[in-house]
Amino acid sequence: MIKQINNIKDVEAFAKQIINEGVSFHPDDDFNDYVVLKTNKPCYSKPEADNRNELMNQCFKVCEKNKVDIYDVMNEVLLKETHLDKFIPLPSSIKN
Repeated sequence: MIKQINNIKDVEAFAKQIINEGVSFHPDDDFNDYVVLKTNKPCYSKPEADNRNELMNQCFKVCEKNKVDIYDVMNEVLLKETHLDKFIPLPSSIKN
């Protein structure tokens, strides 16, 4: 697990990690709220969720500092990692 978010590449790496954990996430949601649908048990322990929440807070700060839309960054990573970019335009391609 990434330990700290220092730049946009770290934001992208964090998003990839969460996706690779099998979680469909949204940047605004609390990681304490995620559950495994089949078992209705939490995806993360309290310390794991709190750690991810702190990393997401760092993602917001880095994106704001760099004047980058966190939702576009995370969505683009999601689309690429799930190969949905073959069917759904990437946020970066819409702006061009």
